[in-house]
Amino acid sequence: MSTFNLPDLGEGLAEAEILEWRVKVGDHVRVDQPMVSVETAKAVVEVPAPFGGIVTALHGAPGQIIATGAPLIDFDAGTVVGSMPAASDQELIEPAGMDALRVRRDGIANGVRAAPAARLLAKRLQVDLSAIAGSGRGGLVTIDDVLASAASKHGRGADEPAQQRAAESLFDTEPLRGAEPLRGTEPLRGTEPLRGARRVMARSMSVSRDQVSGSTVCDDADVHAWIQGGDYMPRLMRALVCAWRVEPALNAWFHPQSESRALLDYIDLAVAVDTPGGLLVPVVRNIESKTAQEMRAALAEQKQAAREKRTTPEDLRGFTLMLSNFGTLAGRYAIPLVVPPAVAILGAGKVREEAVVVDGAVRAHRRMPLSLSFDHRCVTGGEACRFLAAAIADLEKPE
Repeated sequence: MSTFNLPDLGEGLAEAEILEWRVKVGDHVRVDQPMVSVETAKAVVEVPAPFGGIVTALHGAPGQIIATGAPLIDFDAGTVVGSMPAASDQELIEPAGMDALRVRRDGIANGVRAAPAARLLAKRLQVDLSAIAGSGRGGLVTIDDVLASAASKHGRGADEPAQQRAAESLFDTEPLRGAEPLRGTEPLRGTEPLRGARRVMARSMSVSRDQVSGSTVCDDADVHAWIQGGDYMPRLMRALVCAWRVEPALNAWFHPQSESRALLDYIDLAVAVDTPGGLLVPVVRNIESKTAQEMRAALAEQKQAAREKRTTPEDLRGFTLMLSNFGTLAGRYAIPLVVPPAVAILGAGKVREEAVVVDGAVRAHRRMPLSLSFDHRCVTGGEACRFLAAAIADLEKPE
């Protein structure tokens, strides 16, 4: 019998939720035949069979959350003739010293390669990643490397219980205790755990709360002169590119351990998408080199994929700047939250007609309220205001 464990699917999380089994006990499966769909890091992934053989056991039911590396399925199988590809080239590079002002897409010099889950665990256990020799492909630092380093640091072996406790410390999922509802205040539909996109959103927002020193500056763009109205997103995306060219400090990654920042020479824009399953933030790549039509097409594809749960893990990684057009639903100003390592997010409120003074006369003009949040640890108020002013100047152009 051979046991296949849940592989590292490259999402940067240490777990996945089983959505649907494609096979059952007793089935004869072929190599690469889809056997289970799982959801992790806000994406649905089909896991193919790594063996050809008979299914003898399934570990976990739909709705159950399985840790990466935990048993997933048992086979009566022979030689391994297929495997899930490892995403070593897609893992996040944790810079050891990001002192250079600009970093290109083709890599960060003198960086430490670490799986995202290993990076998070290292922070929890206060382990220095730069002091670890990674055992993964290409020197990638894995969770096991972090656990071994933590055990050595505290003068004990990395035994199985210690590894389990450390792995569980990645995310605190202990339910609230002693929180009995008052009479008459029971939830109408009961209590349910956060799953999928909502679960990841909760953790992202917790990271933002704990790590970012946020500040927000607000202003309005007068868009009354627009020749074509209604299609706000391409204009907002273009305005961000213009603002970046004037003030590059807000398209950056901040590294708190080394107290350094990296200014990027491209913009990979994360765009908030509201879906029935929760908030998704897919990334539109290289918007600085796209035309308005190309931006519109790329954005439409990402929105459609998000709503159909076709978003891939790669579509959610590596954003350098963030945009939320919440005004399509409601709201004037907001305090958008920055998700590290990015340092800024622009929120656009509902466009409405307002009374403004033009050449001494009161007139009705369409105005777009804007809220720019930034990480004040590495972005100054002056930089944020220059960035916002440049964005407004581009938005106020007729076309």
